[in-house]
Amino acid sequence: MLINLRGNATQRQNATDALKMPDENRDDVLKQFVWLASESLGIPGGFISVIDDSHQFIRAAHNIALCQTTREDAFCRYVVDSGEVMVVTDTLLDPRFTTHPLVVGPPRIRFYAGAPLKNREGVILGTLCVTDRVPHRFPRKKIRMLETLARLAMTFLETWHSAGFTDVATGLPNRQRLIRHLRLLSTAEQRAPLRLTLIDCIDMPRAYELARALGMAPVEALLRDIGGLLRERLELAPEDILYTVATGRYAILASAEGRFSAQNVVDKLRYVSARPEDGVAMDLSIHAGEVCFDPTELPAQEALRRAVSALHEAINLHVGARSFNELSDARRNGDFRLMNDLAAALQTGTGGLYLVYQPKVSLPSGRPVGLEALIRWRHPEHGELSPAGFLPVAQFTNLMNSLTDWVVGETIRQLKIWSDTPCLLPVSVNVSVSDLSRSDFTDTLEARMAQAGLSTSLLGIECLETEKATENPAALANMEGLRQQGFRISLDDFGAGYSNIGYLRQMPIDVIKLDRALVSGLTIDPGSRIIAASVIRMLKDLNYVVVAEGVEDRETLMVLEAYGCDQVQGFYFSRPLPPAELEKWLQQQPQSADPDILPLTGNNLTLSDDAHDPGLYN
Repeated sequence: MLINLRGNATQRQNATDALKMPDENRDDVLKQFVWLASESLGIPGGFISVIDDSHQFIRAAHNIALCQTTREDAFCRYVVDSGEVMVVTDTLLDPRFTTHPLVVGPPRIRFYAGAPLKNREGVILGTLCVTDRVPHRFPRKKIRMLETLARLAMTFLETWHSAGFTDVATGLPNRQRLIRHLRLLSTAEQRAPLRLTLIDCIDMPRAYELARALGMAPVEALLRDIGGLLRERLELAPEDILYTVATGRYAILASAEGRFSAQNVVDKLRYVSARPEDGVAMDLSIHAGEVCFDPTELPAQEALRRAVSALHEAINLHVGARSFNELSDARRNGDFRLMNDLAAALQTGTGGLYLVYQPKVSLPSGRPVGLEALIRWRHPEHGELSPAGFLPVAQFTNLMNSLTDWVVGETIRQLKIWSDTPCLLPVSVNVSVSDLSRSDFTDTLEARMAQAGLSTSLLGIECLETEKATENPAALANMEGLRQQGFRISLDDFGAGYSNIGYLRQMPIDVIKLDRALVSGLTIDPGSRIIAASVIRMLKDLNYVVVAEGVEDRETLMVLEAYGCDQVQGFYFSRPLPPAELEKWLQQQPQSADPDILPLTGNNLTLSDDAHDPGLYN
């Protein structure tokens, strides 16, 4: 607010700077004050001015062409210096103004009356004035009215500044105030590199739970306490401004050579807890991001964006501090634009998304027994994108459910096309735990299959993120519901990372897919062979169908066959194919059930770049 200025030169200068800067909404209201003063006092011209050590700035004017003067030429400096109303009934009769440039030249002021704009502490920040080109009498009644209008104008300015530049919860200068400060510095003659450091202090989900349980009062007390705690622990001087730029997020703007680097801030705030009186204590989770820049070269909003980018990188990497990095920032910006393109592609259906299908071959019969639907994206600008290039990013957005819905829809559409042909085989699709957690997922899937006139046995569900699924009751319930409706449930990537045998009995699944990382080492690593043999034997004893993916050569195939694996898929047989190519491939497969023919049915393709495609949808 425009208070706490007495005895604080820095705060006063910041307040003056804020008033000097143009603000369309504020200045429109100030113009109404000037018009009201002119009309009620019967004086045709007027203005509101702000004065600093060197200049007078006209923030609102009525019937007077004046924008800025030197302080020496300002009538209003006498009002500011004295703190009292000044009335000059005829400037040509006042020795101070007989040769004044604004009297003998435009706008040729002959009458002037000005009242100081005082805040509640008595600090004067400007004036409200009325002027004319002819002399006037100005009785005591009009002086009192001018003083009243000046007080009202100052009350408005305090309210404007409080609402627009002060964070309600903490009472600290807010993000708008920081932006305004940066813009002022961008016009400064002295070029001095600055460092903007953002500090993230609170685990916001926990804070929201606190607000939900106890209301906002304890949270606001916590935020106020953190502000004081930061000033104390960082040893901020009175002239050092601490900003609140978001809930639980603070900023310090200082010299680039100063001590407020992101790392120093984190070091000083380690193991800090906020414990407001009559509130709830909370251990602070401190992350900091910084950007060093020249304010005359980098716009204010861009400086803040870069600091936010650095802070989010620290949070995402689970490290304390990070400086802005252009390469990392460009990559994240590219990911963001890519997700916008993906959202548009899902919405319009014309963005280059399509499905390919990889066959699953039965080892006992040697014949194709199913397909896996895999998503691809032919981006309008970037060309063919590997799923690994966009799916990992999509996981951190709200697009995954929409992406799954699109894949399911396209799969059902293709199954409908194949329904009266020899190409009809069950097709499995990959789904995440967030998909399985949707309350309507089972009913919607069943309804879509019924509407297409297809048996639910034609659509398989491959569950990703197994560990998360076991901890999610809604996902487990949906899996059981899908299984009861006739959908076949597969567990994907078994044998990779976290693979707890115990969770198999918790999950309603029919098929276990061995991870390609386990399969790829069968011909070269004795340990992989021992593990694979034991795992396959155990899974068969538990009555699961075992599928091995990533089979790329005859030797691997023969090992899997010897271990009793049920089905295989991989480049030895076929890469993932679009529907037309898949139909041709299926027509070329032998009808014999003799497993001895099996190795001859593989395409023995030269592996392309996507042979080892990672990602949720391979």
